[in-house]
Amino acid sequence: MIIQWSEEAIQEVQARFGAEALVWKLVSDSEGCGCSVNGIATFWVIQSPDNGELQAESNFFEVWYEQRHEVYFDDVMRVTYQPERRAFKLASDGQIYSNSLKLEDKRMANAST
Repeated sequence: MIIQWSEEAIQEVQARFGAEALVWKLVSDSEGCGCSVNGIATFWVIQSPDNGELQAESNFFEVWYEQRHEVYFDDVMRVTYQPERRAFKLASDGQIYSNSLKLEDKRMANAST
């Protein structure tokens, strides 16, 4: 899996989450969706990956994912930032995963476990 971050997306991520937010996890988040098959593409900023997670190739951030989520995503995807909408977008050549991509800070949640 390859994740390409636009320069605008990198700058906005750093503005929102800080320059130290370098480790991210791509998930198909089904929390609150009612069905585990209909997940929403989400990026979590994390302290470090869990054992067994796979690392995606990325042009800037370190990106990890669970192998079971791999089936939900294309091999090459792009994260861009749309300043007029104040929103991130995740897309591939074949589809748009989200025009309003959710990014969550999970660093403090993981620190207590």
